[in-house]
Amino acid sequence: MSPRLTLSTTARVLGQLRHDRRSVGLLIGAPLLLLTLIYFMFEKNGATLDRVLLIMLGVFPFLLMFLVTSIAMLRERTSGTLERLFTTPLGKLDLLFAYGLAFGLAATVQAIVATTVAYWLLDLDTAGNGALVVLIAVGNALLGVGLGLLCSAFARTEFQAVQFLPIVVLPQILLSGLFVPRAEMAGWLEGVSTAMPLAHGVEALQQVGASVDATADLWRGYGVVMGCVVLALVLAASTLRRRTA
Repeated sequence: MSPRLTLSTTARVLGQLRHDRRSVGLLIGAPLLLLTLIYFMFEKNGATLDRVLLIMLGVFPFLLMFLVTSIAMLRERTSGTLERLFTTPLGKLDLLFAYGLAFGLAATVQAIVATTVAYWLLDLDTAGNGALVVLIAVGNALLGVGLGLLCSAFARTEFQAVQFLPIVVLPQILLSGLFVPRAEMAGWLEGVSTAMPLAHGVEALQQVGASVDATADLWRGYGVVMGCVVLALVLAASTLRRRTA
C-alpha cells in the first residue's frame, strides 16, 4: 500500500460522492426519516423507544453503507474505471482502503447528524455518552462498507449486488438482538448470532444504553467489528478482479 495513492484515491471517491446528490440524500436523509418513524411508533413506550432507537442508530449505517458501497464499486468495474486505475501503480488494497476512508468520513457525518437528532429531537435517553454511539455507528458503517466491497466482487449487475441484502445483511439484523435478546434465543441460533459481526456492534450500543462508563464488553464488541472490517477489506482485495471480464 502507498499512503499517497490511498489518500489521493480517497479524495477522488469523496469528490464522486459529493456530486451524487441522490446517494448523499440517501445516506443522510433516510436514517432521519426512519428514526422519526420509529419515534412515532413507540412514543408511548419510552423504554422500548430508547432500546429500538439506539440499536437502529447502528443498524441503519450498516445497511445503507453496504448498499451504496457495493453498487459504487460495481459501477467502477462495469464502467471500465477499475481497469484504467489498475494501469497505474494503484494497488488493490490502496483502492479498497481508500473506499473505506471515504465512506468512513461520510459515515461519520451521517452518524453525527442521526445521533444528534435522536438525542435532541427524538428524546433518546442513554446512560452512556452519545459520542460512544457515534463511534460504534461509524464502526458498523465501516462493516457495511467492507462487506459491500467484498460482495460486489461476486456481482455482475446492480440487481445482483442488491440480491446480497437478504443473504448477508438481513440475517445479521434479525439475529442482532433487535427483536429478541440474544440470550433468549435457542442455543444454536445464539451461536449463529455470535458469529455475525453486527451482533457485536449492537451489543456495544446496548452497553452504552445501560452503563455510564465504557465497559469491557463495549470495547470487545467494537474490537470484533473493526477486526471484521479489516478482514473484509483484505478478502475483498483478494477477490477483486483487475478486469471486468
